[in-house]
Amino acid sequence: MCSHNPACPTAGSSDREAARVVAAHPEQGWSLLCNAVVVFDDTGDLLPDGQIVHPHRSVTAMA
Repeated sequence: MCSHNPACPTAGSSDREAARVVAAHPEQGWSLLCNAVVVFDDTGDLLPDGQIVHPHRSVTAMA
């Protein structure tokens, strides 16, 4: 699937979001990565098999 050298992480890897962006749509809030993962601005992911990875951004305390 990936022709980059070194190859991008697979969609099943814990570092899947390190893959290269092949289509960016910031106006819509998402990007398609080389490994077929769709990443959303809210830090959620949609995997190629349809699984959803819920947003995982860190929560910071407001003072």
